[in-house]
Amino acid sequence: MDSREDERIDDLQRCGYHIIQKKNGFCFGMDAVLLSGFSWVKKGERAIDLGTGTGIIPILLEAKTEGTDFTGIEIQEDIADMAKRSVLLNGLEGRIHIVQGDLKEANRIFGKASFDVVTSNPPYMVEQEGLKNPHTSKAISRHEILCNWGEIVRETNLILKPGGRFYLVHRPRRLAEVITSLKQNGLEPKRLKMVHPFVDKEANMVLIEAVKGGRAMMKVEAPIVVFQGPGTYSEEIRAIYGY
Repeated sequence: MDSREDERIDDLQRCGYHIIQKKNGFCFGMDAVLLSGFSWVKKGERAIDLGTGTGIIPILLEAKTEGTDFTGIEIQEDIADMAKRSVLLNGLEGRIHIVQGDLKEANRIFGKASFDVVTSNPPYMVEQEGLKNPHTSKAISRHEILCNWGEIVRETNLILKPGGRFYLVHRPRRLAEVITSLKQNGLEPKRLKMVHPFVDKEANMVLIEAVKGGRAMMKVEAPIVVFQGPGTYSEEIRAIYGY
């Protein structure tokens, strides 16, 4: 399958998989790759990625885990179409399903308690924070324009089975808000891992696993350090990327 004029095909360096992305649009970043390395889907479990964009997280989870049933929901029609074509490009249409729709309606679309695992790489910034063009796919991916964090947590709670797991990546500056809303929605944080660009720099990402109905006990894991030197990835990052 060929890409369109405004698209490119990138090698994911996993299982021979590739992904279609816009040349000048929003492309997946390290946060999505780190989330796929932090998450786990067991054999026989159903997983869904809320706001899947290019479909990168379902594709990487299919490559990295034992799961066999993955869904991604994306509200932007053209981006959802691109994700569907990436699934076809990799011959994964029997294992990954892309749905064009609003994640705020996830429980109505898929039914309550219908997934074992939910993942989300949500917009990090509130609607007006540094916003320049609210109509671009980049703005929608980065800012809470079409959905906000509270709506994502609400739908996650509704579509997760009891004991189901929610994996997310967010910004440390919103950590208090993130944990508070998780607990308010019956999603107990169980694992937390900070991500630092360099060993002597403050964290710029946080990975969290929460369990629906879980007991109150959270493990703070050793942090990820992205670079061991200028322009040189750490061994952990190289392993996550599959280098």
